[in-house]
Amino acid sequence: MASMLSAEASHLFRIRRTLLKMLKKRNYVVDVAQLEMSSEAFQEQFGEQPKRTDLTILAEHETDAEDQVFIFLPDEEKVGVKTIKQYCEMMKEASVSHAILVVKAGITPFAKTALQEMASMYLIEHFRDNELLVDITEHKLVPAHQPLSPEDKAALLKRYKLKESQLPRIQKNDPVARYYGLKVGEVIKIVRPSETAGRYVTYRVCI
Repeated sequence: MASMLSAEASHLFRIRRTLLKMLKKRNYVVDVAQLEMSSEAFQEQFGEQPKRTDLTILAEHETDAEDQVFIFLPDEEKVGVKTIKQYCEMMKEASVSHAILVVKAGITPFAKTALQEMASMYLIEHFRDNELLVDITEHKLVPAHQPLSPEDKAALLKRYKLKESQLPRIQKNDPVARYYGLKVGEVIKIVRPSETAGRYVTYRVCI
């Protein structure tokens, strides 16, 4: 009989599963076996007391092998400048400019400033643990979202003879926008069930 995961291991198992789903929905290559990993297999791979640092992920985009992203889970409660600099060093060595940081409680003010200063070279998103315990896109109250490619966005604007500024908006810090890593100017398609039409489609531009 497999032993139950400890509270911390269960916590990390759930976060890792959400991260892998997030990568998949952002069109990064994700191994199905990792995505569907059971809690027993997780314990077998990472031990009864998993180390956050062992959960580092490096994924590449399905259509562009140059587009890679690191996922880091630092140990400290509040992440400081030193840790950010260490990650940037790793990214530089691997020629990766995009990372997702999963922090226990937050980031120090100095670290936030450092992230802003490095924004021209490195895109580092950050989420708190408790934002990733469940996959918000699977919640029954959250309609289906699908980011558009630049080509699909151009076709949409042409089809409806619209300017980008005429589209409804979604804030960059909206939870779903953050989940998909939307950048300013990108458009997301939202499909809601409708009693009359079967489904109701809207588009929002990220601001």
